[in-house]
Amino acid sequence: MKPISVHLVSLGCPKNLVDSEVILGRVGAQGFIVSPDPETADVLMVNTCGFIEAAKQESIDHILELISYKENDPAKLVVVAGCLGQRYPDELKGEIPEIDAIVGLSEYSRMPEILTELVTNARLEHPVQVKEPNHPAYSEGSRLRLTPVHSAYLRISEGCDNPCTFCSIPSFRGKFRSKPVEMVLDEARELIASGATELNLISQDLTSYGFDLDSDYHLPRLLEELNGVDGLKWTRLLYTYPYKFSEAMIDAVASLDRVIPYIDMPIQHIDDLVLKRMGRRMGEKDTVDLFRRMRDKIDDLVLRTTFIVGFPGETEAQFQKLIDFVEEIEIERVGVFAYSDEDGTPAVRLPEKIAPEIAADRVERLMLAQQQVAFAWNARRVGTETEVLIDGWFETEAGSRLTGRSYAEAPEIDTRIFLPDDAGSAGDYVQARITATEDYDLIAELVKHPSTR
Repeated sequence: MKPISVHLVSLGCPKNLVDSEVILGRVGAQGFIVSPDPETADVLMVNTCGFIEAAKQESIDHILELISYKENDPAKLVVVAGCLGQRYPDELKGEIPEIDAIVGLSEYSRMPEILTELVTNARLEHPVQVKEPNHPAYSEGSRLRLTPVHSAYLRISEGCDNPCTFCSIPSFRGKFRSKPVEMVLDEARELIASGATELNLISQDLTSYGFDLDSDYHLPRLLEELNGVDGLKWTRLLYTYPYKFSEAMIDAVASLDRVIPYIDMPIQHIDDLVLKRMGRRMGEKDTVDLFRRMRDKIDDLVLRTTFIVGFPGETEAQFQKLIDFVEEIEIERVGVFAYSDEDGTPAVRLPEKIAPEIAADRVERLMLAQQQVAFAWNARRVGTETEVLIDGWFETEAGSRLTGRSYAEAPEIDTRIFLPDDAGSAGDYVQARITATEDYDLIAELVKHPSTR
């Protein structure tokens, strides 16, 4: 029997990307061939996102696209994994019967077994392989990485216990579960051995790490341990929740040399009444105080946050308060989303829904306010020197350009720094001087030649 080839499309957030890497690592270790070409692959898989309506629709569009290959070659098998499959398994199978299998988040370790049965018999006795998602956090070693060699995501926990009324994640990702510290450190060492020098820590709630394991072993201590791992240059914190972001956390970011001063902390809004309806655990006063303490203690801090506008009951005055906050606090990186009802969440039942066109207008207005902050910050960076990690070549309308990131730019979600063509290769760290801005992006000249460590 010839080896089974698998083509996988990965959608959604970095946490989903890690799931895709785990799946590919598991099947690759069992002799399956990973194929970039859906035309020639035996199994066509999509790792779906089910967080918001737009992501659900994108997932369905990709499922239907893979099914179109099956229509041309009925021997192909279509497998749906990920959050949408976990959240709506029976509905998906009922509405799209061409799907051959739906595999839930708890079943990834069994993916080689499931695919072998599927290919051998051309069907599964039970096409829906979905269980409750509260399995213990497991090792995600031996992944087949889809990120550039020099940069990797390291997930330290799974699930979420926060009571946000707009969020469906706990319903399909389960309760919060931390990985044991040695598991995290082992995975970090493996990622570094594979070439990564930048580790981007991810979780549904990074700040709660360890509270379910040991009352004394929290994120600051984990960061200390990671700081001593040989070969690691940058540790970046993504998805920190403001509640439980302690003084010890601030001190850890301020003092540990390999923990870069970049903190991604979604706060969603700033008006107390809106935050209360959202089920958030911190109000305006505590949030502003936390941001100011971080600014005071952490040199050159770069903050990233996200906001939801158009939440049920949000008044024009409450929205204007959010604009005032953005202009006053000057957060460097901001993402803005329009609220949408999500099945099974408490916010669905809230009255005073905001019309979609009003929510869309508020997104635009808030982003325009943030644009002024971002452009002014970029202008202040012109003439300064910074260390830049080269990511590689990026296609633009003007042609292929060499790009990189300083500590102030997270992979994929933030802006780029354009470098001279001969500045170095992907994975090199170079010293560069910012010379100009290009909208949100920056242009830099080389000051010092590359170092890979």
